[in-house]
Amino acid sequence: MRSTRSSRPANSRRPASRFLANASLPLAIALALSLPAAALAAPQDATAEATATPTELDTVMVVAQRANRVSNGATNLDLDIKDTPQSISVVSGELMAKFGATSVNEALRLATGVRVDEWETNRTSYGARGFDILNTQIDGVGMPNSWGIATGAMDTFGYEKVEVIRGANGLLTGVGNAAGTINYVRKRPTNEAEGRLGLGYGSWDTLRAEADYSTPFTDDGTWAGRIVAAHEDGGSWLEANENRRDYVYGVVDGQGGENGTLAFGYSYQQADSDGIMWGALVFMNSDGTQNEWPRGATTTQDWTYWDTTDQTAFAEYTHQLGADWQLKASYNYRRAEGDERMFYAYDGLATGLDPDTGLGLSGFPWGGNDESSAHLGAVTVDGRFELFGREQQAMLGASLSRAESDSWERAADFSSPAWGPLPPFPYPTDAIPEPAWGDPSLYSVLNQRLKRVFGATRISLSERFNAIVGANYAQYRRHGHSYGLTFDQTTSHTSPYAGLTFDFTGNVLGYVSYSDIYQPQDQVDENDRYLDPSKGVNYEAGIKAEWLDQRLLTTLAVFRADQQGLATPTGQYNQYGQTIYAPVDVESTGIELEAVGRLSENLDVVLGYTALKMDGLNGEDTYPWVPRRSANLVLSARAPGYAALSYGIGGRWQSAISNTESSGFTVRQDSYAVLNGFMAWDFVDNASVRLNVNNLFNEKYISTLRYSGFYGAPANYTVTLDWRF
Repeated sequence: MRSTRSSRPANSRRPASRFLANASLPLAIALALSLPAAALAAPQDATAEATATPTELDTVMVVAQRANRVSNGATNLDLDIKDTPQSISVVSGELMAKFGATSVNEALRLATGVRVDEWETNRTSYGARGFDILNTQIDGVGMPNSWGIATGAMDTFGYEKVEVIRGANGLLTGVGNAAGTINYVRKRPTNEAEGRLGLGYGSWDTLRAEADYSTPFTDDGTWAGRIVAAHEDGGSWLEANENRRDYVYGVVDGQGGENGTLAFGYSYQQADSDGIMWGALVFMNSDGTQNEWPRGATTTQDWTYWDTTDQTAFAEYTHQLGADWQLKASYNYRRAEGDERMFYAYDGLATGLDPDTGLGLSGFPWGGNDESSAHLGAVTVDGRFELFGREQQAMLGASLSRAESDSWERAADFSSPAWGPLPPFPYPTDAIPEPAWGDPSLYSVLNQRLKRVFGATRISLSERFNAIVGANYAQYRRHGHSYGLTFDQTTSHTSPYAGLTFDFTGNVLGYVSYSDIYQPQDQVDENDRYLDPSKGVNYEAGIKAEWLDQRLLTTLAVFRADQQGLATPTGQYNQYGQTIYAPVDVESTGIELEAVGRLSENLDVVLGYTALKMDGLNGEDTYPWVPRRSANLVLSARAPGYAALSYGIGGRWQSAISNTESSGFTVRQDSYAVLNGFMAWDFVDNASVRLNVNNLFNEKYISTLRYSGFYGAPANYTVTLDWRF
């Protein structure tokens, strides 16, 4: 396996551009309808239909749309989670609020089976079933993200919920691997005027303010809008690290003609981070012993920063084609910009640190700027029809997207002490002066196009037996240059999808599903050529059951994924400082269990467990940084007899992980659990105060060994005051 500690991060000696890391590499740019036909259908009562005035009909359409707005899960069809032949977890906005999950990283830690690998302060990889999650979406629209790296802390306040669809998802995304898909569902206007203000203060002088207001614009409710804003500013347990985040999102929806609805929105986030780590800690000494550093240890310097700006805009038009069919057209736009001054400290001699002196690290300063944009358009038709005397469902769609990104670097003065051997570690964060930076020079241009045509149908074969079949055709092209590599490549693939469900009883459903794996890859081989797309298959079988009058849903799933030609680092580098990769076949098998719902009138639960086995180039030792066992538990309740008081506990456990540093020594992290808790009191009808305490038992642990690692946050708290109106 590639060492976790080298002279540069895994993807390059330079940071991936923000668009490369966050929104520009080949990935499905796809659409899962968020407004099902049933939600827009006219009233079912024939008398009401005959007598309703146009204004009344319009009101019913829009109000019903807002009241029943749901995601379409894994298949683009209007199916409940229980009826979908794949494993799906949902992190609701209510759950995020209870546990103070204000960033995407915190929210995904509440989801079953998701691995959140923060290997630097500003870059995170998400994983499931042993692989990196390379597909992310907003309202079902895929954002290109082939490296699977999220840059900076994305705010969650603009999202109603976060969905995780585990396993290969060729129909929904068009391209993808066996890990899964993350779908962020935006907040939309509500039917009644309502609002919320929040103010919080916590550890490291962290201050957060939130505002959320929604109101109808017209008396009949056919037009409404919503505005959401958040500000967060504070320090960190890591020395020198400070973060500021400003987020605003606005959306308007309403009637567009007699049979149409229109929605459009815009979001903006500015996130500034100072004292950031590019790369992280070296844990191994030259004698093979493993260091244990102070929890706040960092390799950074005070002058480092990583500032990012993200803007998104979208427009959606949905047209009702009679009572059973609808047409939807959407356009999404994203622009991202980054400005970085970074410092990388690495094991320069690849021998480990001297245990007596702390010497052995070398420095590598880097500065850069980047900007990117993406345009995504899609048209879909979905609805219901009669066949075999039963109601069936179908959908057809097409999408077209293009993305451009440009990246510049600023050379650091080679006479600066930031290059070469560093003082004994841990050194002060003001030990090395900032180097002089040169003028920016363009080093990377990437242009991408993705065309898709896709379709699916759910056929009711009998009262209990249903089949879901679909296919997706994708054509992907990329062209541009990166340092000495010039490329112009086109690839295409058709991905089939199939699933069967059987209702054993009204509350118990069994399913099997098959999905194709197809993922264009952005890693290069020893000849500086992009690897061929990774291909393979994913199988899943499971049982979903509802309990306690359908208040509790349990899912038991077994899966197997065979990925062929998966890009795996070799530990070697080309003349441009880029990691050389080789194609490797990797197999992942495992079992997942999840229980979600309400155990009693006052007690809610989320319980999950995942067990994995992975086999590849190094046998069962493939990807040792992936925990083979993990579990999550969330319990939240209201006090019996006093509903104004609520409380809860939630946490995650994972088995031991390891990886090999460049010295050849293996760094290890034993199994550990982190528990978080909250207590809230509605001291008046429309106001509450909430205390969140994270890492209740002050567990000390290395956050990940994916590429590099640092220690997770110690015990910390936040007090929040909420006012609803």
